[in-house]
Parts: sequence; structure tokens; C-alpha cells
Amino acid sequence: MTVTSRTSTFEAAADRSETEFGNLCDQARDLAESGHLKRAAQLYTQVLDGDSHHHRPMAALGLAVVRHTLGDIGTAREAARIAVDTGHPEYAPRAAYHLALSYEEEDAAEQAEEAWHDVLAAGNDRYTPAAHYGLARIAEGRGDPETAAGHWGRVLDGPDRGLAAQAAHDYGERLLARGDVDMAAEVIRHGLAAEDHPALRLLLGAVHVERAIGEFGAVVDASRDDEAATGEPGTAAAAVELLARLLAVRGDTEAAERAWETGLTHRDAATAADVRARLRRGFLDPHADTAAEESADRAAAGDTVAWWDPYLEAAVAQGSTPMLAGELFYAVDRMYSRLAMPLVDDETRAAALRRTLQETVRSPGEYVWGRSLHDDFRERLRRAAGSDTDVLPEGWPDHADRD
Repeated sequence: MTVTSRTSTFEAAADRSETEFGNLCDQARDLAESGHLKRAAQLYTQVLDGDSHHHRPMAALGLAVVRHTLGDIGTAREAARIAVDTGHPEYAPRAAYHLALSYEEEDAAEQAEEAWHDVLAAGNDRYTPAAHYGLARIAEGRGDPETAAGHWGRVLDGPDRGLAAQAAHDYGERLLARGDVDMAAEVIRHGLAAEDHPALRLLLGAVHVERAIGEFGAVVDASRDDEAATGEPGTAAAAVELLARLLAVRGDTEAAERAWETGLTHRDAATAADVRARLRRGFLDPHADTAAEESADRAAAGDTVAWWDPYLEAAVAQGSTPMLAGELFYAVDRMYSRLAMPLVDDETRAAALRRTLQETVRSPGEYVWGRSLHDDFRERLRRAAGSDTDVLPEGWPDHADRD
């Protein structure tokens, strides 16, 4: 047999082996897709143990994915590194991508960063934007916004428009959190040019909110610090209200409360009064249906504000109105239930009815506003009785007779 014939025979045998390895990879892929992961892993391992050059990258990547799905993370990473080391233009960057995500799941930033750099080194433009995205997040996580900015820019200008829009949202949120509103607006608009997405539109709205907060805050500061800049009281008061309500929308309830307090204590009395009127917009007037003479009597007695008004004002300023409303409804529900049961049971015993009334009257006492309710009732009862002293025993109703 000549050298030529022996070479041809060897090449033919090699071709048959590669064909067999290819068939094994196809079978393994089908098994993995149908959920037979362990059998798929065996076939991929068989290819890796063989002397296949052409199918080794494919088998290594397939084994990495299957082993990761089975929870065998260590073996999965070993297989991924085999695929990366092959330098294959397709399977090497895919394996590095898979490896990077695996490390990110465990917050192993250093190893993930190395894997993302392996993706970049492969030079496959299909995976380059994702690598820059991963590196941008890692740089942000370690407090290196300058390095992150370079990677963000490459994602935003990359060919993957969907990923560019996603990155614009991520980066825009980070910029807003850092107070860089103008840069955030630029990034978001870049993302919208790539893909018009509702989440980006919402974030752009947040940018406008931040800008509005800045403008309203400037008006409030000017009216507070510069007497000549006060202008019309309504202007400063409107700025206080809008600033406080936007801060509450942003979720910064402490800053919102400070904004209201700034307006309520404004050096200009007219402005402070206007701010209080805005804070109390929609409040119930407890004396709106009383006669003029009675209203005058109440005013003379100092009874011009309902006992609950300070709690409502504080709730509006603190953004806790839903909580206060919940407490009130819960208290009313408990009081109603206690009063209704004797009626349903047709209770006639005086002692039992008295105990029910005592428990009902005590119900609000567990809330911050409960003491004010009791004190207000005590004062109104004293005035109705025409007495100069309390007509209720000390400690009522908490220490009232329980028998």
C-alpha cells in the first residue's frame, strides 16, 4: 500500500469519526431538549473523551449547559472553560458568556469580569454588547462609574438595539439615583431611539419630575432667603405644595414633610396661610352646618379647629394618610361590632350593656389620636354642663369602673 493510499484511508477513518461525533452531539442536543439531561451529558462527555477536533467546542458548551441545569456547577464551569480554550469563533464566546452568567448568579464579580473579558477577546460582535453590559454592571458595583460609562456607551452604540434599550433603562436609573438628571435624560433618549419601550418612557417621566422638583425647590428657596423674591404669596405657596407632593411621589416622605414645614413657617404670613390652606385642601369643616351665632361662640371658646385636624395635617405632610384612614376604619369597625352584638343578642342586662359601652369608648385609646378624642369629648362635656371643672372622673375612660 502506498503512502497516498494510507493517508486516504486515515482521512476517511477520521471523517467517519467526526461524523459519528457529530451524530452524538445531535443526539445529545435532542435528549437535552426533551429533558433527558443525564443521558445528554453522557453523550457530550463521550465526544470530549474522543479525539474530535471539529465537535469538541460544541460538546464542551453543550455539557456546560446541561451540567449547569442539573446543578453541577463545578463540572459545568470546567466544560465551559474547555470550550473557551478551543478559541472557536462561535462556541468559545458563548461558553464564556455562559460562564460569566454563572459567576454573576453567585455575585462572584472578579470571576465574572474575567469571563466577560474572554467574551470580548473572542471578537464575536454578536456577544460583545452583552459583555460590555456585564462589565458596566460590575464596574458600577465596585464604585467605578467612569469605567462603567465606557462600557455603557459601547452597549448603547452597539448593534443589539433591544439590549441598548435595556441598558439605557438600567444606566438611566443609576444616573437618576446619583442626581445626574441631564445625563440620564440623554441616555434615556438614546435608548428610545433604539427601541420605544414603555419602561423608558416612564423613566423619562421621572426625569421630568426631578427637573420639576429642582425648579419648584428654587422658587421655595428664593422666597425663603430673599425678601425681595417673595413676590405673590400664591406663587411661593404653590411651589411649596408642588414640591412637597412631587417629593412624596418620588417616595421621599421626609423631604416632603420638610417642604410643607418650610411653607407653614414661612416668614411671610400670607404665604404661610396659603400653604396651610393648600395642605388642608379637602378637609371637612366640622362646623359648616352650625348657625352663625354658634360658630361665633365656638370661635370665642377657641374651638375653631376639629381635634383631628392636626393628625390629618401631619398625615398629609408625611404621606401617611392611607395609614391614618386604615386606623380610623378599623376603629369604627371594632366599635360598631361591639355595639351591634348586644342588639343582635337582644341583651337586656344593664351591667352587660354598660360593659359593652365602656369597651367601645375605650377602643380608640390604643391609637395616637385616641387621647385627643377623649380629651375633646371631656372638654365639650364640661362646657355643655356649664362647669368650670371636669365632670368626668380622672383617668376616664381608661380607668373607668369595669363592673
